Amino acid sequence: MTIPAELIQRLGTAKSVTVLTGAGVSAESGVPTFRDAQTGFWAKFRPEELATPSAFRRDPRLVWEWYEWRRKLVAGAKPNPAHRALAEMERIFQQFHLITQNVDGLHQRAGSRNVIELHGNITRTKCFDEGTIVSTWKDTGDVPPKCPACGGWLRPDVVWFEEPMPEAEMKQAASASTHCDFFFSIGTSTVVFPAAALPGEALQSGATVVEINPRPTPFTARAHFALAGAAGVVLPELVKALSASRFGSRVSP
Repeated sequence: MTIPAELIQRLGTAKSVTVLTGAGVSAESGVPTFRDAQTGFWAKFRPEELATPSAFRRDPRLVWEWYEWRRKLVAGAKPNPAHRALAEMERIFQQFHLITQNVDGLHQRAGSRNVIELHGNITRTKCFDEGTIVSTWKDTGDVPPKCPACGGWLRPDVVWFEEPMPEAEMKQAASASTHCDFFFSIGTSTVVFPAAALPGEALQSGATVVEINPRPTPFTARAHFALAGAAGVVLPELVKALSASRFGSRVSP
């Protein structure tokens, strides 16, 4: 894919870059999107029936085992070229924030450091009652396992339906979106709020906004640049073009 020269020219002078990634980026690593993940035994359930606090209270074993199955899918996945290109971009710019709707931790495994996780991380576990992160617990055979501090159930550290978005992460995401020179919306449909509002907030704050997605979204017409393609194809080409341009010297190594 040919990256527009004007895009590279503008990006070459940027000091602050913010990126929002969605399920499309992880899908390129073989991680099924949330609603496409139902196969085999789990095909008879709708994700919305399992990913709620009320579902967990009703049948904690069922919900825990579903997430254990999803954790195995994530554990078998590897970062793709899009993840690695974003990690490279973080090393280029003075200020770089990566906001993700994904819960698989693939950005961190690719080398990204400044990651804002809006929906949590499926590889972490927390206490259902107290909300504290729990790294280790005694194997008593209970499913789900029990919190070593209070004896309550443990659950994955993800945001479920019926739960509020994490306040600290949302504040960080909003600030990063309204205080950047460039904003990338990558692999996200821009229909799930409040994350879907971030590209518009960046646009209103004066940032150059770039969308990378195989198909048009409700935000496509508003973006300064809309690159139609897979993130794993477009992003490596973009980073390559940026590095090769004469503007590369204007960004911090």
